[in-house]
Amino acid sequence: MSDLNMSEAVLKPQVTPQITPPVSAPTQSLNSIVRHNWNLKEVQALFAMPFSDLMFKAQTIHRENFNPNEVQVSTLLSIKTGACPEDCKYCSQSARNKTNLEKESLLAVDKVLEAAQRAKDMGSTRFCMGAAWRNPKERDMPYVLEMVKRVKAIGMETCMTLGMLSVEQAGRLNDAGLDYYNHNLDTSPEHYNQIITTRTFQDRLDTLGNVRSAGMKVCSGGIVGLGEKATDRASLLIQLANLSPQPESVPINMLVKVEGTPLANVEDLDSFDFIRCIAVARIMMPKSHVRLSAGRTAMNEQMQAMCFLAGANSIFYGCKLLTADNPETNQDMALFKKLGINTETVVDDSASTEQILNTAIVDQQHSDQFYNASA
Repeated sequence: MSDLNMSEAVLKPQVTPQITPPVSAPTQSLNSIVRHNWNLKEVQALFAMPFSDLMFKAQTIHRENFNPNEVQVSTLLSIKTGACPEDCKYCSQSARNKTNLEKESLLAVDKVLEAAQRAKDMGSTRFCMGAAWRNPKERDMPYVLEMVKRVKAIGMETCMTLGMLSVEQAGRLNDAGLDYYNHNLDTSPEHYNQIITTRTFQDRLDTLGNVRSAGMKVCSGGIVGLGEKATDRASLLIQLANLSPQPESVPINMLVKVEGTPLANVEDLDSFDFIRCIAVARIMMPKSHVRLSAGRTAMNEQMQAMCFLAGANSIFYGCKLLTADNPETNQDMALFKKLGINTETVVDDSASTEQILNTAIVDQQHSDQFYNASA
């Protein structure tokens, strides 16, 4: 791992005056137009492209819509862990799966705010709060709404994932200032019943509709490596891309296999198949942030770099994604430095992100409050 605090000699070459040609306004290619009418045949054709051609196409579209050397940084905190009544076959938090996960009640608002402030100090611009619920109960709503208001007040974007939402609940979250709501489709409609039976695929679409109608931004993606077919990965991306508007944030998760879940021994997804998912998602959703999400601990630096090249431009910082391991923050900064990647900044962020992260790493290593919902 490179030493982030190591000073480097800086050479100052002679500067030769150059004539800068006038810069014309960038033009948008037909490939960058947002579409909502994707079909299986054309998406399968994208997946079947020669790898280098697919990567080139995805990177070209990425550059037309984003700074290719910036990545949006979020932090995720579990505000209520375990004992979820749903039967998701991949999930350590399902009460139906024997994973020996310790159950934790709803975290106090002050503890959430402390974690959010620490996340901001470490360079995150968005704070995501997740609760293992089928849907939030009325008794929980005042606490959840207060969390949104308090985190918003320190200047961070806010995101929550609380399960299914009613129209009324979505409206209250929007009124509290929630920026994003995460509700993944998980997998294709065709494979869905093999993964979860306690809520329908339409239930998920209904929640996304309630979120969008309330005025919040949508964060929705899925998980690959669930034992699905290649056509299921194409179908999942079709469902996401054909939402109108498309989700502003699209997390692509690689299954983290957990002992005690029905998918603990499922066959690993080939790395190139995962990278292809990232690239096709970028092509189909050119304006969305594509998040390289769960599963990064199983990816070496080279695979992560290929995902960024394929168009991923969002990650989670921190060593936990709810209950799954995630790379340490200092490892991410070391990789960013190797790749020349900067974190995507907010308007009022005037400090150097690297400086912020370097000064906070020591504090992070001496405290688990950031990740432990029982702290």
